Amino acid sequence: MAVAQPEPGAGRGALDPLRSLLHSISSGLSVTELSDMKFLCRNKIGKGKLDRAQDGLGLFDILIEHQEITKDNLELLKELLQHIRRRDLLSQVVQFEEGEPHAPDDQPDEHEKRRLKAAVDVICDNVGREWKRLMRELGMPEVKLDRIEEAYPRRLYEQLVQALREWQKWKGKDAKASDLITALRSCKLNFVADKVEEKISQLNTGTR
Repeated sequence: MAVAQPEPGAGRGALDPLRSLLHSISSGLSVTELSDMKFLCRNKIGKGKLDRAQDGLGLFDILIEHQEITKDNLELLKELLQHIRRRDLLSQVVQFEEGEPHAPDDQPDEHEKRRLKAAVDVICDNVGREWKRLMRELGMPEVKLDRIEEAYPRRLYEQLVQALREWQKWKGKDAKASDLITALRSCKLNFVADKVEEKISQLNTGTR
């Protein structure tokens, strides 16, 4: 029998960042939007249980209980907010993901962060339909790629942006621009790899 893991921050007098986020989202939902979200969850949670949720927090508690929402997986929450067209609330979730991917000592140093940003900018502007092939080469699980594709249908640029963001979160301090270049060349995307190397070279010499 699995032992339940404590909530982040529990017992240490600290607010759980995820619950703070969910509280903020819940307070911004209308009755109609809550109803729509509950309806969209029926393929995952029984109607009877969903009907007992009187507000957003009640719904989120159920989804946490069923592990449909976790600190490291907010894809369902983002999909729900996208379906009810609450881009303002969706942006809160994205900011949460960007702000807390890893502890400060588990992130690339500032020099590598600049190299990564330059590489990602070039890749997002030049890799289209080949994005899943590239992410597979980087070792991303197929299920994660499918989830991103479903969350952003027919939006190749956004799919790639989200996939690269997930890759950087996954790799933490081990995320390297050189790995992106190697993966591009393995996918025969040498033109893009050359552009990335050129951009990083400009960065290193302080030119644009």
